[in-house]
Amino acid sequence: MKSKVIFDYFLALILSAVLTVPSIFIWILCSIDTKKNGLFLQERVGFKGKLFNIYKFRTIKNNPESSITDSTMKISWFGFFLRKYGIDEIPQLINILNGTMSFVGPRPDVSGYADKLTGEDKIILNIKPGITGPAQLKYRNEDEILKKVKNPVLYNDTILWKDKVKINRHYVENLSLKKDIYYLYKTIF
Repeated sequence: MKSKVIFDYFLALILSAVLTVPSIFIWILCSIDTKKNGLFLQERVGFKGKLFNIYKFRTIKNNPESSITDSTMKISWFGFFLRKYGIDEIPQLINILNGTMSFVGPRPDVSGYADKLTGEDKIILNIKPGITGPAQLKYRNEDEILKKVKNPVLYNDTILWKDKVKINRHYVENLSLKKDIYYLYKTIF
């Protein structure tokens, strides 16, 4: 959908111009807070199953490769604030500008999830992953959900992941710029 690509690119250009100076400030604070480079890169599965590096502000102290269920993961004081308001996602404007992501779409997963899709579910890989989307909105509080269950990895793999695939597949099958604008609005407000 060409209109989606044009919309993403121009919105990312505008936001990049507005957010460059605040992003430098946030990067410095993240670096001080975590005692590591404030910009975090992680390999994710993207369009057509191709791997790419996603950019985020670093919010985690200790082991940066930890998952949400890893006991060695510790979200920093500043990182908690950034995550709560989605500010840690701002560097993904780079991903939109370099063509590896979109504003709206299925969230890009680490290896072991999206790259393992089969059958009709593989349609999810036919579009660029997004910063936000319907599954992301439904599971905004995923961290809290996973903290409440006995086996977070099993719960994620058997319940949350399956529901996200269903939601994302429906999104891809019914792509619309109007819906993308709606999801962006819901993400912000």
